Amino acid sequence: MWWLFIPLVVVGVILLLFLLLVLLGRYKNGALLRPVIGRLARIGFMRRFFTSVSTKAIERQNPELASAIKKMNVVASNPNPQAAQKAMSRLTPAERRAYMEAAQEQGGVPDSANRQMRRQAERMQQQARGGPTRKRKRR
Repeated sequence: MWWLFIPLVVVGVILLLFLLLVLLGRYKNGALLRPVIGRLARIGFMRRFFTSVSTKAIERQNPELASAIKKMNVVASNPNPQAAQKAMSRLTPAERRAYMEAAQEQGGVPDSANRQMRRQAERMQQQARGGPTRKRKRR
C-alpha cells in the first residue's frame, strides 16, 4: 500500500524544484540562477534547449536583433575583423542598429586598438543611427 505514495512524492519533488527555480530567478534578477543554468548548459540537450528558448524570446522581443544575430553567428567561429566587417555589411540598417545597441548594452563593443579601427567603428555607429557619413578627399 505504501507504493501508492511514490507518484505523489515524485510530483512533490518536481514542484519543489520548480518553485526553487522560480525563487532563484526572482531574487536579484536571477543572479543566483545564472550559475545553475551555466552548469546545466554543459549538458548537450540542455544547452540546445536554453539556446532555442533564448532565441525564441529574442525573436518575440526584437525581430531585427534576432535576424542580425543569425547572420552574425556565421562569423562567430572565425573572429577575424574582415569576416566580421563582411557580415556587418550584410545587415540591413535596422538590423545593424539593433545589433549595435545590443552590443553596447552587453559591453561587447571593445575599445579599438588604433585610430583607424576607432574611426571605422564610429562610421559604423553613425550609419546605424542613420547619420551622415563623411567622405575623405583624396590627395
